[in-house]
Amino acid sequence: MVDIGRERSIIALSIFVVFLGFMTALFNGREDHVYRTLVAMIGLSIPLILPKKLPEPPAKLRPFLAPLYNERTMALLAVFIAVHVSLVNVPFTHYDLFHKDWRNADMISHFLGGLTVWLIVVEILSELDRIGIRLSKREAVLYGFLIFYALSTGWEVAEKLSETEISFIRESLANKLRDLLMDTLGALFGLWLVRREGYPFSLGER
Repeated sequence: MVDIGRERSIIALSIFVVFLGFMTALFNGREDHVYRTLVAMIGLSIPLILPKKLPEPPAKLRPFLAPLYNERTMALLAVFIAVHVSLVNVPFTHYDLFHKDWRNADMISHFLGGLTVWLIVVEILSELDRIGIRLSKREAVLYGFLIFYALSTGWEVAEKLSETEISFIRESLANKLRDLLMDTLGALFGLWLVRREGYPFSLGER
């Protein structure tokens, strides 16, 4: 009997949850959510398929592909995506908690998003020694936060600039600051996981 493993089971379950969202989008005629869930299902399938099809990635790409080959990191990403997709359109309902029915739901997505983005960035940084760029533990964490805030701030700026094109995106400055706060709390939780639990990876002795 094949041992699927906890993380692979979480990824598979997340894909199933997203599939329920896809079916809901079809029933509700939400074209935007159909595309969103399709992309999510395809994306979450990559960490299940890629390691089998390409067990040894090119040496120069290994640091950047490291999160895809780490099922623990991908399991956390899968949970984030499944939760976010379900908030945008709760399966088997017409509720859009993210944009209409409970606008505070984005706090959940920002916390989980902050967690996964920070982990992915730091995991890549910690693997750069494979291509000759060795960072200390402190440097990996520091640069991880710098890149993380650049990405988080960039996302909020992009949202603000898109308000004229997308009618349902209307957020105040206070909301933007709250989003960044939740991003930060997620990232700090990721730091705690790595340093105290060694999950989903360990920075080791550097």
